[in-house]
Amino acid sequence: MTKILVVDDEIDIVTLIKYNLENAGFEVCSETDGANVLHAISIEQPDLLILDWMLPNKTGIQILEELRYDDDFNTLPVIMLTARGEEADKVEGLAVGSDDYMTKPFSVVELIARIRALLRRITPLRKKENEQKIWEFDDIRMDTETCRVTRENRYVHMGPTEFCLLKILMQQPRHVFSREELLHDVWGEDIHVEVRTVDVHIRRLRRALNAGGERDLIRTIRSSGYSIDNNEIPDEE
Repeated sequence: MTKILVVDDEIDIVTLIKYNLENAGFEVCSETDGANVLHAISIEQPDLLILDWMLPNKTGIQILEELRYDDDFNTLPVIMLTARGEEADKVEGLAVGSDDYMTKPFSVVELIARIRALLRRITPLRKKENEQKIWEFDDIRMDTETCRVTRENRYVHMGPTEFCLLKILMQQPRHVFSREELLHDVWGEDIHVEVRTVDVHIRRLRRALNAGGERDLIRTIRSSGYSIDNNEIPDEE
């Protein structure tokens, strides 16, 4: 059974989410104090995290930053569920490490749909018997069995959405994927996600891949999309 950790300091919201998720077939555990979240994750070993932004003692953003640099939990899928609904807040939440972002007040039905969509999205990270395990391009090496990406000998920290994006790009080097194609392949058709979300996650992927000062291999093609390419061609935007 899929286990979900709900992190929110509003007990009524935790109770509402827990009741509905359990009725939808999920196992649910919860935490209300930001300082205890990483310990709760290590103990509970959840499959997905629902995370509020404003928490006592440690914010959701701080928790995300720590998660994405933790070798044990950096691929844990995270949905940020918060009252902070400004566009700048959403961009920051996605840029730091959230895989999805919802604002309060929220629809429980939509939350469950987004949870299921995110779980489907991370399916490529899980071991499949007949799937190619190793993908390589230039100095990037991806191991889908261990969910590890390296450049030279440096381990690249990234979340599950960036991992999925990179895998799609590496499967067809130099092919230009439109933002709409990436939305369909990574997020699916049944969840409304703004096209700009792709740009935010691509920036996050670039930052992870180039953290050691390496050459940027992700190419932006104006009005078209993105590709992975080691030719000396400047971005078009």
